[in-house]
Amino acid sequence: MGYLGLIFLFVVLGQLLVSDPEWSLALSIAGWIFWAIFVAEFLLRAYIARFQKRFWKRNWWQIIFLLVPFLRFFRALQSLRLLRFARLSRLARFGGILSAGVRGSRSAGRLLSSRIGTLAAVTLVVILAASQLLYALTPEDSYSTAIYETALATITGSGFTVQTGLAKILHVSLAVYSVAVFATLAGTLGAFFLRGEASVTIAHQPPQGSASPPIPSKPGATGAVRPGPLL
Repeated sequence: MGYLGLIFLFVVLGQLLVSDPEWSLALSIAGWIFWAIFVAEFLLRAYIARFQKRFWKRNWWQIIFLLVPFLRFFRALQSLRLLRFARLSRLARFGGILSAGVRGSRSAGRLLSSRIGTLAAVTLVVILAASQLLYALTPEDSYSTAIYETALATITGSGFTVQTGLAKILHVSLAVYSVAVFATLAGTLGAFFLRGEASVTIAHQPPQGSASPPIPSKPGATGAVRPGPLL
């Protein structure tokens, strides 16, 4: 399931970028297939947990992300040019991208055991998801510019060219994330070097319980009493 979460993120990205109707239809079908697999996997975990109350308390947020794709059906109502339907369509697109980003980051964390590798993979997923939000829900019309500015905002904290409410929220969120990333990276590297110094110190210490080597005595300093001169 970990690989499917990462692939699903790129499927959602493809739905935003393709303009060919055939490719758009194929990616939409693929997205619904992935969504059905995720729902079946969630229901299977609930069945294994015997639908206990504790399971729903720990995984209630996943239900929200699984229900968000149903809002796509209301996009057809956007043709009526009613404001509430247009906002609902934007909410459905926002929820779909956010759901794919969350699932992709969780999948990256499960697939990688190294903390630094997991941090790099999750950062890449965050950049992809944030760039999709910037491209889909703001006046930004170039995805290359969107992913470039998103990467800079994640690494350096720089702002976006587009100055909308969503862009400002993304900017602040990515700036906070970048601080957390560098703090985690510094802590991981510091712990690594401290652990290395500790292992070197332990290697140079003598084993416990071992007797210290005898100190060689000087000639004539054996502690015996010398006989005095004969009278």
